[in-house]
Amino acid sequence: MAETIFDIQDVGLTVSHQTLLSHISFTVAPGEFVTITGPSGSGKSTLLLLLATLLTPTEGQIIFAGKPQQDYEKTVYRRLVSYCYQQPSLFGNTVADNLAFPFQIRQKKVNHDRMVAALAEVNLPADMLKKHITELSGGEKQRVALIRNLIFTPKVLLLDEITTGLDAVTKDTVHHVMANFNKQGITIITVTHDESELAAADRLINIVGGRMEVTA
Repeated sequence: MAETIFDIQDVGLTVSHQTLLSHISFTVAPGEFVTITGPSGSGKSTLLLLLATLLTPTEGQIIFAGKPQQDYEKTVYRRLVSYCYQQPSLFGNTVADNLAFPFQIRQKKVNHDRMVAALAEVNLPADMLKKHITELSGGEKQRVALIRNLIFTPKVLLLDEITTGLDAVTKDTVHHVMANFNKQGITIITVTHDESELAAADRLINIVGGRMEVTA
């Protein structure tokens, strides 16, 4: 196993002459739970997008599992490093359409039992598969989006403030899922302001004004 799963080396991002991130350097060990925090607009989500290959650094480089990020074919990389948006994005008509998608892109037969088991992980019943996405609450949408990313277990899960706006019960469910998958060895890197998530992190990375201020 690699000693680090991510090695972020002096990474920066400048867009239209505006520096969004500068001189970001840290490593992440396999199975670690790292939380990125800092004021609004400091560059936290931008950093997560760089790790997800949804943005490309203009300075430095990101090494993933011993190889430069750019050496991976993006589809392969994104199966290993799964990104979950703050605002869940569902598609198709039903929950089943969303949970079938991970099977379809891998050209695998859709496994109904696996989808039902995934729903159970986030306290949703099996008949939720038939439910139209327009009928889901915000918390239900977020849970479906999360387990869609976890039907096939990634090496890294990137979470961008996914509990923002959720009620306390749904937050607890999501926290439980995160903790369980972290115990199974999935590396979790999350952006959050949630106090319980900050407390659960193995390590905090504080981004202020596009720069790392403190690591603990």
